[in-house]
Amino acid sequence: MMGKLSILGICVSRLDYGSATEAIVSAAKEARPMRVAALAVHGVMEGFYDKELARQLNSFDMVTPDGQPVKWALNLLGAREVKERVCGPILMLKVCERAASEKLPVFLYGSRPEVLEKLRENLLKLYPELIIAGMQADRFREATPDEDKKDIAVINGSGARIVFVGRGCPRQERWIALHASTIRGAMIAVGAAFDFHAGMFKRPPKFLQDLGLEWVFRLAQEPKRLWRRYLLLNPLFIFNFCRQLLGVQKNEE
Repeated sequence: MMGKLSILGICVSRLDYGSATEAIVSAAKEARPMRVAALAVHGVMEGFYDKELARQLNSFDMVTPDGQPVKWALNLLGAREVKERVCGPILMLKVCERAASEKLPVFLYGSRPEVLEKLRENLLKLYPELIIAGMQADRFREATPDEDKKDIAVINGSGARIVFVGRGCPRQERWIALHASTIRGAMIAVGAAFDFHAGMFKRPPKFLQDLGLEWVFRLAQEPKRLWRRYLLLNPLFIFNFCRQLLGVQKNEE
Protein backbone atom coordinates (compact mmCIF):
# COMPACT_ATOMS: atom_id res chain seq x y z
CA MET A 1 0.00 0.00 0.00
CA MET A 2 1.21 3.51 -0.72
CA GLY A 3 1.83 6.18 1.89
CA LYS A 4 -0.34 9.05 3.06
CA LEU A 5 -0.46 12.80 2.58
CA SER A 6 -1.80 15.30 5.09
CA ILE A 7 -4.86 17.28 4.04
CA LEU A 8 -5.61 19.89 6.72
CA GLY A 9 -3.90 17.67 9.27
CA ILE A 10 -5.75 14.48 8.28
CA CYS A 11 -3.54 11.81 6.73
CA VAL A 12 -5.23 10.40 3.61
CA SER A 13 -3.99 7.28 1.85
CA ARG A 14 -2.61 7.23 -1.68
CA LEU A 15 -4.36 4.17 -3.09
CA ASP A 16 -7.01 2.82 -5.44
CA TYR A 17 -9.86 0.33 -5.06
CA GLY A 18 -7.61 -2.60 -5.88
CA SER A 19 -4.95 -1.90 -3.28
CA ALA A 20 -7.52 -0.91 -0.66
CA THR A 21 -9.54 -4.09 -1.16
CA GLU A 22 -6.44 -6.28 -1.15
CA ALA A 23 -5.21 -4.81 2.13
CA ILE A 24 -8.60 -5.29 3.80
CA VAL A 25 -8.94 -8.88 2.62
CA SER A 26 -5.39 -9.64 3.77
CA ALA A 27 -6.17 -8.35 7.28
CA ALA A 28 -9.45 -10.28 7.34
CA LYS A 29 -7.75 -13.55 6.40
CA GLU A 30 -5.31 -13.12 9.27
CA ALA A 31 -8.02 -11.96 11.71
CA ARG A 32 -5.78 -8.93 12.15
CA PRO A 33 -7.31 -5.71 13.49
CA MET A 34 -7.49 -3.02 10.82
CA ARG A 35 -9.09 0.42 10.91
CA VAL A 36 -10.42 1.86 7.66
CA ALA A 37 -12.36 5.05 6.94
CA ALA A 38 -13.61 6.56 3.70
CA LEU A 39 -13.49 10.34 4.15
CA ALA A 40 -15.11 13.00 2.04
CA VAL A 41 -14.86 16.74 2.75
CA HIS A 42 -17.20 16.45 5.71
CA GLY A 43 -14.99 13.91 7.47
CA VAL A 44 -11.81 15.88 6.81
CA MET A 45 -13.39 19.05 8.19
CA GLU A 46 -14.71 17.26 11.28
CA GLY A 47 -11.14 16.25 12.00
CA PHE A 48 -9.82 19.71 11.16
CA TYR A 49 -11.99 21.27 13.86
CA ASP A 50 -11.71 18.41 16.40
CA LYS A 51 -8.12 17.59 17.28
CA GLU A 52 -9.02 14.47 19.23
CA LEU A 53 -10.90 13.12 16.21
CA ALA A 54 -7.90 14.05 14.02
CA ARG A 55 -5.64 12.05 16.33
CA GLN A 56 -7.99 9.07 16.06
CA LEU A 57 -8.23 9.31 12.26
CA ASN A 58 -4.47 9.54 11.95
CA SER A 59 -4.17 6.26 13.87
CA PHE A 60 -6.20 4.47 11.18
CA ASP A 61 -4.43 2.02 8.92
CA MET A 62 -6.21 3.40 5.87
CA VAL A 63 -8.16 6.59 5.14
CA THR A 64 -9.45 6.57 1.57
CA PRO A 65 -10.24 9.72 -0.47
CA ASP A 66 -14.00 9.29 -0.61
CA GLY A 67 -14.97 12.56 -2.29
CA GLN A 68 -13.64 14.04 -5.51
CA PRO A 69 -12.42 17.20 -3.72
CA VAL A 70 -10.33 15.04 -1.38
CA LYS A 71 -8.92 13.13 -4.36
CA TRP A 72 -8.15 16.41 -6.13
CA ALA A 73 -6.43 17.66 -2.98
CA LEU A 74 -4.19 14.57 -3.02
CA ASN A 75 -3.37 15.27 -6.66
CA LEU A 76 -2.46 18.88 -5.90
CA LEU A 77 -0.19 17.70 -3.10
CA GLY A 78 1.71 15.49 -5.54
CA ALA A 79 -0.18 12.20 -5.56
CA ARG A 80 -0.92 12.31 -9.27
CA GLU A 81 -1.09 8.52 -9.43
CA VAL A 82 -4.43 8.66 -7.59
CA LYS A 83 -6.76 8.61 -10.59
CA GLU A 84 -10.07 7.96 -8.86
CA ARG A 85 -11.66 8.51 -5.51
CA VAL A 86 -12.21 5.48 -3.31
CA CYS A 87 -15.70 5.98 -1.92
CA GLY A 88 -17.26 3.97 0.90
CA PRO A 89 -20.29 2.53 -0.94
CA ILE A 90 -18.26 1.18 -3.86
CA LEU A 91 -15.44 -0.04 -1.62
CA MET A 92 -18.04 -1.91 0.44
CA LEU A 93 -19.29 -3.76 -2.64
CA LYS A 94 -15.79 -4.62 -3.82
CA VAL A 95 -14.91 -5.97 -0.38
CA CYS A 96 -18.17 -7.95 -0.22
CA GLU A 97 -17.41 -9.48 -3.61
CA ARG A 98 -13.99 -10.64 -2.40
CA ALA A 99 -15.37 -11.71 0.98
CA ALA A 100 -17.93 -13.90 -0.80
CA SER A 101 -15.30 -15.58 -2.97
CA GLU A 102 -12.87 -16.01 -0.03
CA LYS A 103 -15.58 -17.19 2.41
CA LEU A 104 -14.80 -14.37 4.84
CA PRO A 105 -17.82 -13.65 7.08
CA VAL A 106 -18.95 -10.03 7.41
CA PHE A 107 -20.89 -8.17 10.10
CA LEU A 108 -23.18 -5.15 9.60
CA TYR A 109 -23.10 -2.66 12.49
CA GLY A 110 -25.25 0.47 12.54
CA SER A 111 -28.35 2.07 10.98
CA ARG A 112 -31.95 0.98 11.63
CA PRO A 113 -33.28 -2.61 11.77
CA GLU A 114 -35.38 -2.20 8.62
CA VAL A 115 -32.39 -0.80 6.70
CA LEU A 116 -30.20 -3.71 7.81
CA GLU A 117 -32.79 -6.27 6.69
CA LYS A 118 -33.09 -4.70 3.26
CA LEU A 119 -29.32 -4.31 3.04
CA ARG A 120 -28.79 -7.99 3.80
CA GLU A 121 -31.39 -8.96 1.22
CA ASN A 122 -29.81 -6.82 -1.49
CA LEU A 123 -26.24 -7.90 -0.72
CA LEU A 124 -27.21 -11.56 -0.92
CA LYS A 125 -28.87 -10.94 -4.27
CA LEU A 126 -25.60 -9.49 -5.55
CA TYR A 127 -23.33 -12.03 -3.84
CA PRO A 128 -25.23 -15.24 -2.97
CA GLU A 129 -22.10 -16.78 -1.45
CA LEU A 130 -21.58 -13.87 0.96
CA ILE A 131 -21.63 -14.96 4.61
CA ILE A 132 -23.37 -12.31 6.71
CA ALA A 133 -22.45 -13.50 10.19
CA GLY A 134 -24.60 -10.99 12.05
CA MET A 135 -26.14 -7.54 12.27
CA GLN A 136 -26.54 -4.98 15.03
CA ALA A 137 -28.72 -1.90 14.61
CA ASP A 138 -27.56 1.45 15.95
CA ARG A 139 -29.02 2.60 19.28
CA PHE A 140 -28.47 6.20 18.13
CA ARG A 141 -26.71 6.85 21.39
CA GLU A 142 -23.46 5.62 22.85
CA ALA A 143 -23.68 2.13 24.33
CA THR A 144 -23.31 1.59 28.05
CA PRO A 145 -20.20 -0.36 29.10
CA ASP A 146 -22.30 -3.53 29.48
CA GLU A 147 -23.99 -3.05 26.11
CA ASP A 148 -20.62 -2.42 24.50
CA LYS A 149 -19.16 -5.62 25.96
CA LYS A 150 -22.13 -7.57 24.64
CA ASP A 151 -21.78 -6.02 21.19
CA ILE A 152 -18.10 -6.93 21.01
CA ALA A 153 -18.84 -10.45 22.23
CA VAL A 154 -21.52 -10.86 19.56
CA ILE A 155 -19.28 -9.55 16.77
CA ASN A 156 -16.27 -11.66 17.73
CA GLY A 157 -18.44 -14.67 18.53
CA SER A 158 -20.04 -14.49 15.07
CA GLY A 159 -16.71 -15.28 13.44
CA ALA A 160 -16.89 -12.12 11.32
CA ARG A 161 -13.59 -11.07 9.80
CA ILE A 162 -14.89 -7.82 8.30
CA VAL A 163 -17.15 -5.38 10.15
CA PHE A 164 -18.89 -2.69 8.11
CA VAL A 165 -19.78 0.24 10.36
CA GLY A 166 -22.54 2.59 9.20
CA ARG A 167 -23.20 5.03 12.03
CA GLY A 168 -22.57 8.30 10.22
CA CYS A 169 -19.46 10.46 10.40
CA PRO A 170 -17.80 10.99 12.84
CA ARG A 171 -19.59 8.56 15.18
CA GLN A 172 -18.53 5.52 13.14
CA GLU A 173 -14.88 6.59 13.04
CA ARG A 174 -14.85 7.22 16.80
CA TRP A 175 -16.39 3.78 17.39
CA ILE A 176 -13.74 2.08 15.27
CA ALA A 177 -10.94 3.99 17.00
CA LEU A 178 -12.21 2.93 20.42
CA HIS A 179 -12.46 -0.74 19.41
CA ALA A 180 -9.16 -1.05 17.58
CA SER A 181 -7.84 -3.65 20.02
CA THR A 182 -11.06 -5.60 20.59
CA ILE A 183 -12.35 -6.57 17.14
CA ARG A 184 -10.57 -9.47 15.41
CA GLY A 185 -10.56 -8.34 11.82
CA ALA A 186 -11.03 -5.31 9.59
CA MET A 187 -13.43 -2.53 10.57
CA ILE A 188 -14.57 -0.24 7.77
CA ALA A 189 -16.51 3.03 8.23
CA VAL A 190 -18.68 3.27 5.13
CA GLY A 191 -20.95 6.22 5.84
CA ALA A 192 -24.14 6.28 3.78
CA ALA A 193 -23.38 2.94 2.08
CA PHE A 194 -25.98 1.11 4.18
CA ASP A 195 -28.76 3.47 3.04
CA PHE A 196 -27.60 3.43 -0.58
CA HIS A 197 -27.35 -0.35 -0.87
CA ALA A 198 -30.60 -0.87 1.04
CA GLY A 199 -32.31 1.31 -1.57
CA MET A 200 -33.27 4.09 0.85
CA PHE A 201 -31.54 6.74 -1.26
CA LYS A 202 -30.43 6.84 -4.87
CA ARG A 203 -26.81 7.39 -5.83
CA PRO A 204 -26.20 10.46 -7.98
CA PRO A 205 -25.45 10.11 -11.69
CA LYS A 206 -21.81 9.32 -12.41
CA PHE A 207 -21.22 12.61 -14.24
CA LEU A 208 -22.13 14.52 -11.07
CA GLN A 209 -19.78 12.34 -9.05
CA ASP A 210 -16.96 12.88 -11.53
CA LEU A 211 -17.48 16.65 -11.38
CA GLY A 212 -17.36 16.64 -7.60
CA LEU A 213 -21.05 17.61 -7.44
CA GLU A 214 -22.44 14.57 -5.66
CA TRP A 215 -23.18 16.88 -2.75
CA VAL A 216 -25.79 18.78 -4.81
CA PHE A 217 -27.72 15.55 -5.42
CA ARG A 218 -27.53 14.49 -1.78
CA LEU A 219 -28.47 17.94 -0.52
CA ALA A 220 -31.62 17.81 -2.65
CA GLN A 221 -32.51 14.46 -1.04
CA GLU A 222 -31.90 15.49 2.58
CA PRO A 223 -31.76 19.30 2.80
CA LYS A 224 -32.58 19.62 6.52
CA ARG A 225 -29.91 17.13 7.61
CA LEU A 226 -27.17 17.99 5.14
CA TRP A 227 -27.34 21.75 4.52
CA ARG A 228 -24.69 22.61 7.10
CA ARG A 229 -22.37 19.85 5.91
CA TYR A 230 -22.33 21.05 2.33
CA LEU A 231 -23.14 24.75 2.31
CA LEU A 232 -20.78 25.61 5.18
CA LEU A 233 -18.08 22.94 5.27
CA ASN A 234 -17.41 22.74 1.52
CA PRO A 235 -16.40 26.43 1.19
CA LEU A 236 -14.40 26.18 4.44
CA PHE A 237 -12.54 23.17 3.05
CA ILE A 238 -11.62 25.06 -0.14
CA PHE A 239 -10.54 28.15 1.81
CA ASN A 240 -8.39 26.27 4.30
CA PHE A 241 -6.86 23.93 1.73
CA CYS A 242 -5.85 26.93 -0.39
CA ARG A 243 -4.17 28.33 2.72
CA GLN A 244 -2.36 25.01 3.14
CA LEU A 245 -1.12 25.09 -0.46
CA LEU A 246 0.08 28.66 0.00
CA GLY A 247 1.83 27.76 3.22
CA VAL A 248 -0.40 30.04 5.28
CA GLN A 249 -2.40 27.31 7.00
CA LYS A 250 -0.39 25.45 9.62
CA ASN A 251 -0.83 21.79 8.70
CA GLU A 252 -0.53 19.81 11.91
CA GLU A 253 -0.47 16.01 11.88
